[in-house]
Order: sequence, then C-alpha cells, then structure tokens
Amino acid sequence: MYFDAFDPLRGERLEILDKEGAVREELRPPVSDEEIKRLYVRLTVMRAADRTALHLQREGRMGTYAPVWGQEACQASAAVLREGDWLVPSYREMGAMMLRGVPLATIYRYWMGDEWGNALPEALHVLPVSIPVGSQPLHAVGIAWAQQLRKQKAAVLVYFGDGASSEGEVHEAMNFAGVFRLPVVFFCQNNHFAISVPRSRQSAARTIAQRALGYGFPGLQLYGNDLLAVWGAVNEALEEAREGKGPKLIEALTYRFGPHTTADDPTQYRSEEEVARNLPYDPLLRLRVYLKARGLWSEEEETEIVAAARAEVEQAVAEAESGIRADPSDLFDYTYETLTPCLARQKAEFLAAGRFGQGGSHG
Repeated sequence: MYFDAFDPLRGERLEILDKEGAVREELRPPVSDEEIKRLYVRLTVMRAADRTALHLQREGRMGTYAPVWGQEACQASAAVLREGDWLVPSYREMGAMMLRGVPLATIYRYWMGDEWGNALPEALHVLPVSIPVGSQPLHAVGIAWAQQLRKQKAAVLVYFGDGASSEGEVHEAMNFAGVFRLPVVFFCQNNHFAISVPRSRQSAARTIAQRALGYGFPGLQLYGNDLLAVWGAVNEALEEAREGKGPKLIEALTYRFGPHTTADDPTQYRSEEEVARNLPYDPLLRLRVYLKARGLWSEEEETEIVAAARAEVEQAVAEAESGIRADPSDLFDYTYETLTPCLARQKAEFLAAGRFGQGGSHG
C-alpha cells in the first residue's frame, strides 16, 4: 500500500501521525493503541539508556559511544521483526537491539570495551555491532541469500545512515539484492549529517529512496519521527520480503539531537538554533500527544514510566560493570577459528611479558 502510493522521485513522503497527534486514518497500519503504548514505554527506556551511556562515557566508565537521541521511532522498526527474521545493525542501533531482545547490560558491556558484549544470543538472530561504515548491508544480503536458497520464509532488516549510502558496499549490496530478489529491507536513517558532512554533500539525488529504482525494486521516503509510518512501512516491506517479492529501500527522515559520537563536537558544523527548531518534532513528544488524546497518558503516569525506566537502566549498568571479563589474550584466541603458529608464538610472548595483569608490570 505505502510503496505504491508514495513516489520518491516526486519527493512524496509518508507521514501518518503529525506532531499535534492527528492520524491519517486511511493510512493507519494494523497496530493497536495498546501496542503503541507498550512501544512508548520501551522507547522511554531506550532514551534513558542512551542518556545514561553518554554520562558514563563522560565519566570515563564507557568508551566512545554513538547516541540514539531523536531517532527512537526509527529504532522501533525492530519491533516488527518476527521469529526467524534477522536484524543487522550498524553502530547506532542500541534501541533496535534492545527491542529485539538483546539485554541492555550486554550492549553496555560492548561499549565499555568488553568484546563479549558482542557475543549475542544466537536465537535472536542479531549480528554484532558493525563499526566500518556501510559494510553491514553486504552481510545482510548474504544472510538473505542463504535464507532464499534454504527456502526459509524469513526476512532481514539492515540499518545504515545517509553517509553510508555513499559507500560502494551499500550500492553493491542493493544491486545484488535486486538481481536475486532477496528478502532484505534496507533501512536508511537519514539524520542529515554523516558526522559533520550534510546530506547535500552525499548525493545530488532528490531523495535517497529513489535510488532503489535503479536497482529494480521499490523505495519509499517516510518521516522517521512518526512511529506509525515507520511501523506500517517496515511491516509491509518485511511481509512482502518473506513472501518472495524481493527487497525494498526505506529512507527515514529523522534528526540527531546529540553528537555523531561522544568524540564529536556538533557545534562546529550546526547551530544551536537548528537543534532548537527540531526539538518540537521529538518522536517521544509526538507519541505522548497521541496517547494523551486517547486517554492513555498522563503526567502522573509519565513520572512512573520514567522512574521505572531509570531503575531498569541502573540495574543494567550495575550488571554490565560487574560482569566485564575482558582479557587482552582473547585477541589471539578469537582472530581465527584455530590458533595459527605465528599467533601462538605471539600469545606466548605476550603472556611472558606479564602485560595487563598477567603477572608483571604494565608496558
């Protein structure tokens, strides 16, 4: 329905829920108010977890981190995945991974420098965080091809940003997916900046979504701060992918309120006035207006929701910090399936030097 009704070549954009809480009922997806309320609660936890991660980094308790603030509705797309589907993240999908069932403590552990935080429960079908920009769509296409060859009725949802859309690997992935009609949905979170480089310097095309037409499958641009638009479009795309109707590209227009990562200073390339202009379009604020109009939200309940979210996050922090088990020698043991003679010698030298608490002084 959505992909046929909105043409990215003409700059048409899907938006169902506006910032006043009004809904275009003819476009409303099959999601209940109860499910929307449940997602709002989880997005509140997501925001609390995100803000806490930023504070932990500033306190020296976490490494470089990529904030999610402002992109929570985009991350809610993971809630549409079914058992058997795959989630392939980049480095800004903490929220999506949480909704898929990855424990927050596990996610924190990774950002604290413990690579075991990337050892995710296999049953969830979630790939580890991918730091190289634009590399993960190729992984997603490989999984989708394997599913197709095995005749599995499942789909893959892969995330990347507007900056990654300029990478050759993203083009190769979409071209391959189009040729073989693979069950994969490409979800581009267009937050207007690839670190400090604006979207206008990434492509002269009117939209990113229209690129899909060159690969032989549909593309759709939507407003990524609108949970209903995200839910509806992703649900439709995944359903059709499972049915063998091939891939789709979704460009979700959103806004990153915080820095690209905690190593970034966004004041160097955008003004505080620009950020202030976008704050009224906060996806959680939009949901609160919607829920309040239906008698499903109040200030009193918000206080309870926020308090519960903070408690959940605090528990995850304590679990993550107490469970860190990073061992530098893991670098040798987990580079190859079988330890090579060269790595075995290097590991022996490393241990003999007594580095990092292995019985000697730090070097």
